[in-house]
Amino acid sequence: MRTVQYAEYGPPSVLRIVEEPEPHAGPGEIRVAVRASSVAPGEVHSRSGVMREVLPAVFPVRTGYEAAGVVDEVGEGVTGTRVGDEVFGATAVTRKDANADYAILALWAPKPAAWSWAEAAGATGAVETSFRVLDRLAVGAGHTVLVNGAAGGTGSVAAQLAAVRDARVIGTASARNHDFLRSLGAEPTTYGPGLVERVLALAPTGVDAVFDCAGGALPDLVAIAGDPARVVTVADVTAAAHGVHMSHILPGIPLGPPDPVAAHGLTIAVELAEQGRLRIPVAGTFPLADVAAAHELSAGGHARGKVVLLH
Repeated sequence: MRTVQYAEYGPPSVLRIVEEPEPHAGPGEIRVAVRASSVAPGEVHSRSGVMREVLPAVFPVRTGYEAAGVVDEVGEGVTGTRVGDEVFGATAVTRKDANADYAILALWAPKPAAWSWAEAAGATGAVETSFRVLDRLAVGAGHTVLVNGAAGGTGSVAAQLAAVRDARVIGTASARNHDFLRSLGAEPTTYGPGLVERVLALAPTGVDAVFDCAGGALPDLVAIAGDPARVVTVADVTAAAHGVHMSHILPGIPLGPPDPVAAHGLTIAVELAEQGRLRIPVAGTFPLADVAAAHELSAGGHARGKVVLLH
């Protein structure tokens, strides 16, 4: 089967399509014939080498964490899922090889009919991360939450899920994405210098929680929240220096202990999708063979939603 991997740090051109033996589902796992898979910003950073101190690579590195496809193997102990089912999900966090013709999923849910294959492929990471962080921040009805980087793959889903909880959502994005944020139920503002003043002009009494999906602004975000305990980042490895929690699910990395995986979020997301209350914005789709171009789009940092590979 085809699989994407790289054998050295570098630009997107280091990515290769390699033929490898097909994997098989183990206990508690399923195998899918992949219809679409995603390119995660974290993997783009890892491939470039900027994360080597936190996540040193063991080459060759296979890529891809989330995928959508048709079940063609069911591992021992799996119930409620059959060969032929259409699903979306993710590999084990230590595996990450979903950019391939076949993928082994450790976390999955039925693919909503309302979502395309591309949307389903980009859903798992954004949904799980959003539920994990919004739950930790206890975002609920009547709260005001700031989503920093609300036009990206995770931020766009977080904004919708916070709005579903009847929270008021303020989102940062470039001016060209402000109408997009409004369509998600968020009040837009721009990022960069003057962020504190702009947010406080919208919310004079402050905000109840801050979900940082972009990084690079923690001092301002703490000032807006009034307490670092009310800020959670998934994008800034300097979090500890600011007293902020960095939420992740990777064991054995020097960013603090992993948080519990918010697996329950997938089931809720399916219900919301079928009700027309949750969509997965897709910034662009590429054939698997054009994975380098997909990484280039993601690396630009301005993709509106998820970057997806079609198989």
